[in-house]
Amino acid sequence: MITSAQMRAARALLGIDQKTLAQMAGLSLPTIQRMELSRGHVRGVVDSLVKVVAALDAAGVELIGERVASGGGGRGVRLKSEEEA
Repeated sequence: MITSAQMRAARALLGIDQKTLAQMAGLSLPTIQRMELSRGHVRGVVDSLVKVVAALDAAGVELIGERVASGGGGRGVRLKSEEEA
């Protein structure tokens, strides 16, 4: 599952705006805006979530789940867990 913070961070890493992500995912701009306004995990139609994740993956973004090791060798950022902070 992707969080709204991950979506915003992924866009920032790619240097794209919401409109560009919407085009990449084949979704409407209001859909992306609603997804990013979600608190915590993105709420929405599963098909739309899959399209966003696929678009970010195709653009070179690896989404890392909580407590999951990154399999890639590229640069990245990750939030510390609340226990580590």
